[in-house]
Amino acid sequence: MAKRDYYEVLGVERGSSDADLKKAYRRLAMKHHPDRNPDDKASEELFKEANEAYEVLSDSSKRAAYDQYGHAGVDPSMGGGAGFGGQNFSDIFGDVFSDFFGGGRGGGRGGAQRGSDLRYTLELNLEEAVRGTSVNIRVPTLVNCKPCDGSGAKKGSSPSTCPTCGGIGQVRMQQGFFSVQQTCPRCHGQGKIISDPCDSCHGDGRVEEYKTLSVKVPAGVDTGDRIRLSGEGEAGTQGGPTGDLYVVINVREHDIFQRDGKHLFCEVPISFVDAALGGELEIPTLDGRVKLKIPEGTQTGKQFRVRGKGVAPVRGGGAGDLMCRVAVETPVNLNRRQRELLEEFRSSLADDNSHSPKTTGWFDGVKRFFGDL
Repeated sequence: MAKRDYYEVLGVERGSSDADLKKAYRRLAMKHHPDRNPDDKASEELFKEANEAYEVLSDSSKRAAYDQYGHAGVDPSMGGGAGFGGQNFSDIFGDVFSDFFGGGRGGGRGGAQRGSDLRYTLELNLEEAVRGTSVNIRVPTLVNCKPCDGSGAKKGSSPSTCPTCGGIGQVRMQQGFFSVQQTCPRCHGQGKIISDPCDSCHGDGRVEEYKTLSVKVPAGVDTGDRIRLSGEGEAGTQGGPTGDLYVVINVREHDIFQRDGKHLFCEVPISFVDAALGGELEIPTLDGRVKLKIPEGTQTGKQFRVRGKGVAPVRGGGAGDLMCRVAVETPVNLNRRQRELLEEFRSSLADDNSHSPKTTGWFDGVKRFFGDL
């Protein structure tokens, strides 16, 4: 079967940079890696194909030979000079994937492993987020099993080194011109075998428990902010370090205020009489009530700024402002006398457009629009 073009295999253009090649290879190898696709022959073949393409194109001399002569320039069986002997697969694999699979030049997966980090979503109201608070949270986590002290073996016994991988946690399979490192099927990457498991943890070395933690929330936090509690995650395996707990803040919606960064926004309804004649209103802030002066002739949508009544950001800086947007409210459920007064008021405005500049301007625009049709 004819080999596919190496650039096509990686999904890159011929002039692609080394960084683009590595990124493309990493994506494909992550997708088709045998550890992620056990017993999937199609993925295994795609993985091998991507590895072969990357080994050639990541080497400047091999890439030059391939660009000039194609597969014949790099395949020893076809007379090519470069071949694949200069660098084995584990070198490439370790360089690109050591952070993800624990492989590479430094060894395998066996031995102590760091515990997983945990995430906890903490719901706060706006006042708690702005002022700061302390809360107790109850978190499920894995802790070291006390009867076996985290070893996984029943008291009086101990784990033994895995005879299949020699304690490394990985085995190497030679396939043609390159080798593949895989998790040891016998010890599942632990490097040790527990023949007499602990009755409490059943050989895992860890048990699930709930623990109560006190979290100090600093003033000014907002949705998406994280508080890191070092060492409060899951216990590591075989004596490995404990992971961390990340408390993620989620601020609930407020009945009055909306927050945007360090500023607060609210809508203030006022009567049309106060809007027309002006007046003074009491408006709420997170620190209590303040007076807001409304000038006469105020229109719906007018925004007033109350300085310093917003939020002091958690990362420092001065407090933001409170932005109050006025909404003129139309009176409802009028009695007869109120209706009569409004009718008199409307009659007094007849034929005098000076009191409604926006209305006059709007109708003038409508007339111009229809006049242009």
